[in-house]
Amino acid sequence: MKHRHPSLVDVFVAVGGASELARQLGITRQAVGIWVMVPIKHLRAVSKITGIPRQQLRPDLYEN
Repeated sequence: MKHRHPSLVDVFVAVGGASELARQLGITRQAVGIWVMVPIKHLRAVSKITGIPRQQLRPDLYEN
């Protein structure tokens, strides 16, 4: 089993859980449940919902 990236755990804490994040994104809880990191296609929306900068959510996509 793959472990979730720490930033994804931060997302769940900020929004109140995976189910709430799924509701706000308009996707299923099961879809969010398989995430290891925030998918690129949801990055902007998750950042807006949580207030967590995209660079923090996906540091692998941004240079320092």
